Amino acid sequence: MRDDTADVRLRDVHDSDLETFLVHEHDPEAVRRSRFPPRPRDAFMKHWRTRVLGDEDCLVRTVMVGDDVAGSVVSWWDGDRRFLGYWLGRPYWGRGVGTRALALFLDLDRTRPLYADPFHANTASVRLLERHGFQHAGTLHHGDDEHVLLVLPEAEAEANGEADAGQERKIGGAD
Repeated sequence: MRDDTADVRLRDVHDSDLETFLVHEHDPEAVRRSRFPPRPRDAFMKHWRTRVLGDEDCLVRTVMVGDDVAGSVVSWWDGDRRFLGYWLGRPYWGRGVGTRALALFLDLDRTRPLYADPFHANTASVRLLERHGFQHAGTLHHGDDEHVLLVLPEAEAEANGEADAGQERKIGGAD
């Protein structure tokens, strides 16, 4: 296993990154593991430009390894819950890239609780989230597929009422 974590960084998404994200989403093994159906190119681009990049409540970053686009990390509101999602290209799996990228992103988005819902059989994704403190909170179904609902709970100080009011909607960090 090669350790590339020293070279992992996050940056704002450039429009040209979307082509790489599209390729990642269409990787057959990634589709199998995530149980996320890939979108046709036009639908993919529209979703990213309007629903992700066009939503001021979304926090999204490109994951870079050296000069290469390795994937993306995003958080968004779904009702009163903030969710986290990420996607890495297969060349970056098993190299510590996801671990480092998620740590950097969790420093940017300080919203707690924070939720994630990976496909239950995507054990690598579940373990990655657990390593960052996410805890099992139940299951969700997307169509016929069962997904694990994980939550990164509030910090102890926040749970004891010491955090500022409105903390649950705060997104920290500078762009």
